Amino acid sequence: MTPSIEAAVKIATILETTVGYLLGENKNAELLKDPAMLKRLQDIDDLPNEDKNGILYALDNLLKAAKLKAI
Repeated sequence: MTPSIEAAVKIATILETTVGYLLGENKNAELLKDPAMLKRLQDIDDLPNEDKNGILYALDNLLKAAKLKAI
């Protein structure tokens, strides 16, 4: 059974994503299929919250710097 558009929108809202993402319309769909990336994410997730927050803060700043450099 194929859900109606309204049902698909409700599902996406509940999952806090988009209908396009649910349909696989994501340019980064392959990203989470990369075992090395998944391992990194799992390693970060397994850390205590204080360490996890520190790593994510540092990563956010590195990403911002890289994006600014690319401009």
